[in-house]
Amino acid sequence: MTTNFTDTQHEDLRSRVRAFAEEQVRPRLPELEATRTVSEDLSRLVAAQGWLGVTIEEEFGGMGAGHLAKTIIIEELSRVCGAMGAMVQASQLGVAKIIHFGDDAQRKTWLPKVASGEVLPTIAVTDPVSGGHVLGMRGTAVRDGNEYVLNGRKVFVGNSHVGDLHGVVLRTGEGSKGLSAFLVERDRPGFRLEPQQQAMGLHGFSFGELVFEDCRIPEGNRLGDEGQGLAVAYSSSMLYGRPNLTAVSLGIHQAIMEETVRLCQERERYGEPLGALGAVAVKLGQLQSRLMTARLTAYHAVRLLDQGLSCDAELMNAKVVNVELALDSARAAMEIHAASGLFTDCPLERYLRDAFHIFAPAGTSDVQWLRLAEVAQGTARGSWSEQLARAAV
Repeated sequence: MTTNFTDTQHEDLRSRVRAFAEEQVRPRLPELEATRTVSEDLSRLVAAQGWLGVTIEEEFGGMGAGHLAKTIIIEELSRVCGAMGAMVQASQLGVAKIIHFGDDAQRKTWLPKVASGEVLPTIAVTDPVSGGHVLGMRGTAVRDGNEYVLNGRKVFVGNSHVGDLHGVVLRTGEGSKGLSAFLVERDRPGFRLEPQQQAMGLHGFSFGELVFEDCRIPEGNRLGDEGQGLAVAYSSSMLYGRPNLTAVSLGIHQAIMEETVRLCQERERYGEPLGALGAVAVKLGQLQSRLMTARLTAYHAVRLLDQGLSCDAELMNAKVVNVELALDSARAAMEIHAASGLFTDCPLERYLRDAFHIFAPAGTSDVQWLRLAEVAQGTARGSWSEQLARAAV
């Protein structure tokens, strides 16, 4: 769980990702906003940079750079385009399940393809009827000889319409031990996608619905043992989903700050820059304070994760702090922009829409606060970060 990446290497990585985002992604933003649909071409271009393999070990063709490097990649992409930051963060959930629960054959087959950008993975947990209540899912996987027959639907699946390999959690029995995880290739008979629905923000990204109707997969496509599906779902959400979404929020937050500073320096009121007005300067100071606090919580949490230390609480806190502060800053920035921020040619309007998309996945802010209350009262049960750190030793 440790990384030998140095601070200098992290900053070099940041420079490379930022340059790519400015040169290759920013020019496509008008098209993404106009079409409001998934961009497979741009998703594949980002994947081809090798960044989906940031946490994959070098022996499988990955970067072996760890979670802080992953945060920097997602942050810098999200600073320019929240949709592409979301694409990378969702792919990382698909990486997690193979790294931690895949067998040798699955790791050797899939991790090199993910690292090279050939394969975009997903994870599909949420049933339409149960939402965030994972144990309420009804989709099933029934063993038939050396195969499983899959039936059910999964919604809000990140990268649904560009994913090549879906990690699906379904019910194989009763209770918490009755969930199991499977790998399903996109060309499997019995699998299909519902049409993509247009969403408020993150245009260029897809988080749609998967349908399984008597979809047969070999036993070798099962991830881990039967009954480990809950562990696959929760560990992916805790150790990858929360820090990944934190990074998307952080990148959007940085963009909000930069756009607002630009406006305050370029626009004049009463013969001086807008930012010189006391009321506006106070809001800018608040934006700066929120951004600094958000970045500290984000980086602190993933540094602990890279060190193999118990950090579930820090990861939850990083997610809730970054989401809430980014939304607070978006509102304050919109107040500074006033009417000019309401038009679609203003980047702030997009940042605000995109920021709201990060609130619900991997647990809303209320969910994070409830879990942190358990930490405060000493009633929290177990530590996913500690468990998987031990497993990696």
